[in-house]
Amino acid sequence: MAKGSRLKVFEAQIGFYDTVVAAPSQAAALRAWGVHQNLFAAGEARVATDEAAIAAATAHPEIPLRRALGSKDVFAVEATSLPKVPAAPKAKAAKPAAKPKPAKPAPPPADRSKLDAAETALKTLDEARKREEAELARAQAHLDARIAAAQAAYVQARKAATAKVVEARGAYRKAGGRD
Repeated sequence: MAKGSRLKVFEAQIGFYDTVVAAPSQAAALRAWGVHQNLFAAGEARVATDEAAIAAATAHPEIPLRRALGSKDVFAVEATSLPKVPAAPKAKAAKPAAKPKPAKPAPPPADRSKLDAAETALKTLDEARKREEAELARAQAHLDARIAAAQAAYVQARKAATAKVVEARGAYRKAGGRD
């Protein structure tokens, strides 16, 4: 610990113990407890307010002190008492077993023929639609090719027509015509 750094006392419940540690920061407290998750962010650790806990922790800087969960014992390096565990509930006396009811015969298997026929009809419909979509896609590709060819022919014809207009306009102006 660096000389002159101020210690804060932090507390947390870890396992069956209440713990306190005097450390310069929350990160140092987590390291002292040997914890990798941020108990402060989770709300499971906080700054201690109990004066006895603060006094015990500052007497042993950066050493975690603990006591049994919920006890009022003094915090120590090794807890002197064990946590109080409530007694297990008493087992109820077992009731005599009732006579088993005779097993009902298994029902006959359900008739699946209508379901099979409906599934087959659905599969046939889906396959027909896939074939139809493929044929439409081929027809669309053919139309797209015709559109592209028509557009190219139009562009060529328009260039030729525009060239004739430019040539005729030039001849008209040369002959003295005005626009």
